[in-house]
Amino acid sequence: MTKLSDHKVIRFHLQVLHGITVETRRKRRDRFSVSGARIFGVPLENMARVYVPDFGLVPCFLVQACSLLTERLATVGLFRKPGSLPRIKTLRAKLNRGEDCLSTALPYDVATLIKQFCRELAEPLFPPELHSALLSARALSSPEEQTSALQLLSCLLPAPHTSTLHYLLDFLHRVAQRCNDNLMTPLNLATVFVPCLLPPPNLTEMSEDRLELRVLVLRTFIENPRSFGVIPKSVVDSMEFLMESPLSKELQTKRGNQKGHSFAVKRAVKTMPWIPTRAKTKAADPEPTKTPPSRPRLRRSLGQEHFPNLQLFRSCLPWEEHSYKMTEDYSGCNEQDKRKRDLCPVTKSREQKDHIPPVLTGVSKLSSWRRRTSL
Repeated sequence: MTKLSDHKVIRFHLQVLHGITVETRRKRRDRFSVSGARIFGVPLENMARVYVPDFGLVPCFLVQACSLLTERLATVGLFRKPGSLPRIKTLRAKLNRGEDCLSTALPYDVATLIKQFCRELAEPLFPPELHSALLSARALSSPEEQTSALQLLSCLLPAPHTSTLHYLLDFLHRVAQRCNDNLMTPLNLATVFVPCLLPPPNLTEMSEDRLELRVLVLRTFIENPRSFGVIPKSVVDSMEFLMESPLSKELQTKRGNQKGHSFAVKRAVKTMPWIPTRAKTKAADPEPTKTPPSRPRLRRSLGQEHFPNLQLFRSCLPWEEHSYKMTEDYSGCNEQDKRKRDLCPVTKSREQKDHIPPVLTGVSKLSSWRRRTSL
C-alpha cells in the first residue's frame, strides 16, 4: 500500500463523510539548498534533524529549545511575553554559526526564538493548500465531526511537516497543562502561534471570523496532539478492503496500462517550442527566377556612367539580356505608334534581332573608343 493510495482514500473520506475538498498540493519550484548550520529561513529538509521516538525526524534546534523550556514550564506568560531584542539578535547569530548558546538563554528569549523559527520557515508547517480545508473542518456542526475531519487533514501533511508539528503540538499541550502556573491556556497558545503556523495569506483572511477559525483549529490540535497525523482505524480498514478487493485490483491494472499507454503517446507527440537558429548545413536554394537585371545594376557593373554615347553600348547587348526600351529612330512613325512600341518592346519585329551586332563587335568598338579618349 503506497502513500499515494493512502492520500486518495483520505481525500475520499473527507469528501464523502464531511463534504470537504482538499486542493492539490503544488510543486515547489523555489526550493533551495543551504549549506552550513543555518537555522532560520531554511527548508526543513536542509537543516540538521534528529530522530525522536514516536515523532520521527525533528529539527535539532526545536528539540534543544523545547527540552530547555520543559524545565521552566511554570514561567508566567511563556510564549506571550517577548524576549529582549538585542539578546535575541545575538542568539540568532550564534545559532546560525552552529554555536551552542541555548543552555544559558532566558526562557522568554528561547520562546521567542521558537516562534521566529516557525514563522521564518521557507514554507509554513501547515501548507497553504490545506488552510481552506482546515477552516471548513473546524466550521462543521458537531465537535466529533470537527475532530475527525481535522485528524484526517493532518494525515495529508508532508512527512517533515508532520513530525515537526507533532513534536511542537505535543510540547504546547504540556505547556497548557501547566496553565494554572503560567496562565497559558490552549486558547492563549493558539492565539500566539496563529501567525507562525497558520498565517493568513491575504487581507480577506484577516477578518475576525476567519482569524477566529484559525485559532480554533490550532486549539483543537493542541488539545488533541496524540491523534495528530494518525489515520483512524475505520479508514485503515477501508484501505485494506479497497486494496484487496478484486474490483480494485482490476481497476489498478487498467489504470497502470492506461498510464503506460498515455506515457508512450505523450513521449511520441512531445514537442518543443520553436527557436529560430542557424542551420548547420546550408539548405539548397530554390530554383532562382530569371529576372532581367535593372538599368542601374548594369550601369554599376559595366561602367555606363562613363560612356558618352549610351546608344552604342545598348546596341551591343543581346535582346534577351536587357528589359529597358531600345531607343530607335522613330522619324517615320507617328506619335501613337511610338508610344505603342515604347510600352511593349516585346512586340518589336523579330527581324530586328538579326540586325543587332554581336557582343564582340560592341566590345571592340568600346575598346577602340577608350584608346581614342586616352590619347
